[in-house]
Amino acid sequence: MTDVVHQTFGNQLRVRICGVCVTENRILLVNHSNIGNGDFWAPPGGGMQFGESAEACLKREFLEETGLIVEMGDFLFACELINKPLHALELFFTVILTGGRLKKGFDPELGENQIIQDAKFFDLPQLERVKSEELHSIFKKVTDPFKIVDLRGYFKL
Repeated sequence: MTDVVHQTFGNQLRVRICGVCVTENRILLVNHSNIGNGDFWAPPGGGMQFGESAEACLKREFLEETGLIVEMGDFLFACELINKPLHALELFFTVILTGGRLKKGFDPELGENQIIQDAKFFDLPQLERVKSEELHSIFKKVTDPFKIVDLRGYFKL
């Protein structure tokens, strides 16, 4: 983990709103570097701001990270991650694409020290080539990564 990630996101509880976007048998993931020991592919999402609704946060994060415009769908599940110095509560929702153009986005709070490396739709064969340690830990809860939309409940990661 880089110093900028530690300084920006460490030693605080972050509530993150995340979206699972599955369309045409492909799932959308964003690659963040320097979170762990290499690449980290996860559904788009990010920190909720004070006074911001979950829906507004989800729409903002998708636009920032992927260039895509979405509508919030159903609530799926929650994840709790405590991996000091990071502590996050993540709420996952389905999303419906309504516009925009896929591109590598950015994290406004990181300024010149961006960690987003890519935003990409994966089909199953492509996703199976990604190392399991490079995927968000929620994918360990399913045998088929596309079944993430069937998960319900509260998961400690």
